[in-house]
Amino acid sequence: MAAYRDADSISTVAAIGGGVIGNGWVAAFLGSGRAVRLYDPMPGAGERTRIHVSGAWDQMVELGLAKADDEWSARFSVHDTVADALAGADFVQESTPERTDLKQALFADLDRLTPADVLVASSTSSLPITDLQAGLATAHRFVLGHPFNPVHLIPLVEVGGGEQTAGQAIDTAFALYAAMGKQPIRLEREIFGHIGNRLTAAMFREAVRLVAEGYASVGDIDKAMKHSFALKWAIQGQFTTFHTSGGVGGLAEFLPKFGPGIIKRWETMADPPLADPALQAMLVEQMEQAAAGRSVAEIAAWQDEKLMQMLKLLTTGNE
Repeated sequence: MAAYRDADSISTVAAIGGGVIGNGWVAAFLGSGRAVRLYDPMPGAGERTRIHVSGAWDQMVELGLAKADDEWSARFSVHDTVADALAGADFVQESTPERTDLKQALFADLDRLTPADVLVASSTSSLPITDLQAGLATAHRFVLGHPFNPVHLIPLVEVGGGEQTAGQAIDTAFALYAAMGKQPIRLEREIFGHIGNRLTAAMFREAVRLVAEGYASVGDIDKAMKHSFALKWAIQGQFTTFHTSGGVGGLAEFLPKFGPGIIKRWETMADPPLADPALQAMLVEQMEQAAAGRSVAEIAAWQDEKLMQMLKLLTTGNE
């Protein structure tokens, strides 16, 4: 098994895939001072990536994740083939469509074309690395590096591996993301959907059911979340929120006091029929009502502005 390149020595990244997530990674890697070599087969992908990075740069500068006078475009290049993008790369970040067959075919190419001491990280939002690395000669260096959108702003990266991934590979990827100013977490075991997306899926399941069965509207459910517990979660997460809610005894006092009520709520929960076109139409209609004429782009821009404000506050304190 090859020794992997140290995180501090990684200066050139091959970004395979230039969609929303891939472009966010390009911005983050460029902001960290690294060179990025992009491959994406879609026409005009390079120009779209440049536009994305240009739009993200001032925000990253404000957060200390990039330098205002950095001529990043000199470190960014677009390539016509995967092999060309991989040439000279010290690290690979794959961000292609969420299809097992496509990723397995690509991973086979990366396995063959990339030096064995270069790590390959996948941005997959759900797929287990074990499934993607099966049959590869260098399966040991394929890792999970799942970010959250917008990648250039949201710090979390989920880092893990499959059954054949070497612990050193995970450690190296973890160190690289941390050095970029990210907040990596380690997945001790594989599970479909990883951690963050499973948590949001659980919340969405109950939110959809409440709408489907007429308990509340989409708009009011969003208000219930953002004006209450979400404010605490942004500061300290779920477990610590309950730790500070049970009294001076913390979580040890909270669980026997409030656990029975939580269990009773769990017993009333069930899967809503999300695949039902009528329910989907209802959710879309109510979302449009809640948006009150604002376009998706307008909401996203407002979201990023508020995220910037929150992140600046959060980074001034200690976790």
